[in-house]
Amino acid sequence: MSLLTRRAADFDGHHLTVSADDGVPIAVREFGASDAAVTVVFAHGHCLRTESWVLLREHLQRHWGESVHMVFYDHRGHGDSGAADPRTYTIDQLAHDLDAVLRAVAPTGPVVLVGHSMGAMVTLAYARLFPEAIGTRIIGVGLIAGAANSVTRVGLGRFLSGPAVTSLQVAVRRAPRVMQASKHFSRRVFEPIMRDAALGTRKVSPRVLAVATTILNETPLLTMSSFLDSLIRFDETATLHRLGVIPSLVLAGSADIVIPFAHSVVLASQLDGAELVRLDGAGHSVILERAEEVAAAIVGLVQRGVAAMTGGPEFGPEYAVAG
Repeated sequence: MSLLTRRAADFDGHHLTVSADDGVPIAVREFGASDAAVTVVFAHGHCLRTESWVLLREHLQRHWGESVHMVFYDHRGHGDSGAADPRTYTIDQLAHDLDAVLRAVAPTGPVVLVGHSMGAMVTLAYARLFPEAIGTRIIGVGLIAGAANSVTRVGLGRFLSGPAVTSLQVAVRRAPRVMQASKHFSRRVFEPIMRDAALGTRKVSPRVLAVATTILNETPLLTMSSFLDSLIRFDETATLHRLGVIPSLVLAGSADIVIPFAHSVVLASQLDGAELVRLDGAGHSVILERAEEVAAAIVGLVQRGVAAMTGGPEFGPEYAVAG
């Protein structure tokens, strides 16, 4: 590989496609050495894509270099991954897709899972569906702006359970092209409102705003609406005890009105190995607006996970991670 090609790969990652168990193509990007001592896998939120991690990834690359294998992927129906039957747009299916990604790109070695918003929910569902992996393959979990249940009781999630949502889902399935055109119009109207909801109370940089605006509402309306049923019914409180055997990070912004910080408090209180991090003034897009602080917390999580696995306070020689 030429120096120019290597630099391009370092910047944009190694692109590959993983086939889900039902054949849906899942777009994956890898950074760092594939044979590194530990792999960190990132699962994005509802209606987002791999690019939502871009600022965080830059901080982690500067810290870790090649010593940690980082894996980012788009959920089915999102980003560059393939569309699928809307009946498969469930959090449980996304957990099975996560397992397919792990089998393909990190078949051996310790793994830390990091999920944002719906990605955090996918991580919890994965722990229920694949309990044998927790504490063996999976040595740590990061739950960012997530919840274990009751997402329709507080915050913007209250609007998910209304009749308007049901009407939207019916309309999208009956006339997807018309509704998608309507979405482009409504995006211009509601984009400033949704951006404010995502980005919290602090003034953020123009670059963060540019990334957030680019990502916002690029997901097809059929994908957006089809996942709502699973989000409304989501409840993994009975799963949390499975994660008590490994280190965890529960992080959110105090100004998150999509999934309020109270959800993180409840999560952390039920996880024996949890570190609870509150970033004052940050909104639901905390991984964009406070990327450096979130990256530092993830670095700490990986250190705790490897230390617990090796039985020592620091990385052993075989698990050395550049700092």
